[in-house]
Amino acid sequence: MPEETVHHRAMITACAIGATVLQSLDQTIANVALPYMQGSFSASYDEITWVLTSYITATAIMTAPVGWLAARFGRKRLFLVAIVGFTVSSMLCGAAQSISQIVLFRLLQGMFSAALVPLSQATLLDIYPYERRGFAMAIWGMGVMLGPILGPTLGGYLTETYNWRWVFYINLPFGLAAATGLMIFLPSGRGSSRLRFDWVGFAVLTMGIGAMQLMLDRGQDQDWFSSSEILTEAVLGGLGIYLFLVHMVWSRQPLIRPEVFRDVNFSSGLALMFAVGTLLVSSLALMTPWLQVLSNYPVETAGLIMAPRGLGNLATITLSGRLATKVDARLLVGSGLLMICFSFWLMTHWTPDVSEREIIIAIVIQGGGMGLVFTPLQVLAFATLPTEMRTEGASLFSLLRNIGAAIGVSVTSSLLAHNSQALHEMIGGYVTPFNRALQMIGPVGGQTHHWLDPGTRGGAALLDRMVNQQAQIVAYVDDYVLLIMTTLPALLLLLLMRVPRKAAAKVDMQAMRQASVRVPPNAAARP
Repeated sequence: MPEETVHHRAMITACAIGATVLQSLDQTIANVALPYMQGSFSASYDEITWVLTSYITATAIMTAPVGWLAARFGRKRLFLVAIVGFTVSSMLCGAAQSISQIVLFRLLQGMFSAALVPLSQATLLDIYPYERRGFAMAIWGMGVMLGPILGPTLGGYLTETYNWRWVFYINLPFGLAAATGLMIFLPSGRGSSRLRFDWVGFAVLTMGIGAMQLMLDRGQDQDWFSSSEILTEAVLGGLGIYLFLVHMVWSRQPLIRPEVFRDVNFSSGLALMFAVGTLLVSSLALMTPWLQVLSNYPVETAGLIMAPRGLGNLATITLSGRLATKVDARLLVGSGLLMICFSFWLMTHWTPDVSEREIIIAIVIQGGGMGLVFTPLQVLAFATLPTEMRTEGASLFSLLRNIGAAIGVSVTSSLLAHNSQALHEMIGGYVTPFNRALQMIGPVGGQTHHWLDPGTRGGAALLDRMVNQQAQIVAYVDDYVLLIMTTLPALLLLLLMRVPRKAAAKVDMQAMRQASVRVPPNAAARP
């Protein structure tokens, strides 16, 4: 799709961003409706969590073959099938009458949704020239970030005002609009009937990703590696990924071509996106219970306090989109990572009586750092990747971001629970009837009250609540320190990335023209 011959670029962009918002929105919009679904289907907690797990697992598995499917059947055809399939399966989810039906339909929805984000990204990279890719990735990044920000709020409103089924029905008008627009305005592409599907590679990758996703989702409930189920899933996950890597290197037509990893910018960007993925969702997953449980904010107030994170994110995404191709994008990514680290450092000083002003400042900095990383990283990673590998590369970026998010949430939540229990036991060891510092005794109304005496029932209960609160505060600090230690090493990956030669060549050509120097026609192609 030559950049100079693209017509209706604005309409294609709007439809592609609409598809991105649909996919990212459905990752979080159903969360708040789970208790209502559980009541409708008379399901247990473990059964209703499969509504989320089935969608995430199906999306992760089907992301990898998106590049092959686009090359085989054509990007436009695959895009339309994905949007229509996603919309139809959303309607089926809303009409489900049993827990087994909604899990099955969520599997279908996840399978179709896997192609939406990478196809949208690859389409925008193709229809915009290099000078405007920062702008294209900025508005695409807004679509990716908008879903997690709006999902819980929109899902809660629809569930309270109408019914939990409208969480899925809301996709119908937007899905039809995006499909119609792409059908009319997106140029048709040809597929290659000579390509053969790598069934062996897909099978072992499915086993690896599926088992790993189940391990991460169910590990906390099953007490991790003390459970034979988790051990089995860990072995199958590691074995599947190892066999896939070996098969990818030796197969003639692998599902993912190993050539895509030879691009240093792309491979470094892929590793950096995995690291960013671990922060993207886990930071939100920690923030919500902190506000509601430790600081005792109502749900509505907690949502309003977290809203400025999205505003900071959107502001820096817009700014970085304008700067990504004008300044060294590595400086923008590095600045964003340092902003994220600084926000986590601020959070390590939080206590339950921290002011709303301090909370908002920290999360605005964090959201701004995320936005400053996201767009320039896309520009750097895809700038030197060959055009025919963009869809494949976009699917890998989406896959690594989702896997990073799953690992980040599982590790931080597990560490929070483990450290809370361990610290409760450690602090509780000092709470004994013989510790005179704990005995606050004073006469009230002619009687003596032992307010914090562990030897009394009321004193022991109050002390237990205080110890539990202090243990959770320290456990949250440990999680934020872990996130800082995850972010800082990612800065080293920027040393491996280079500013695209194409950009440097254009700058040199413009400077030479301004100096009225005659430039040979093939000068830009020379090393």
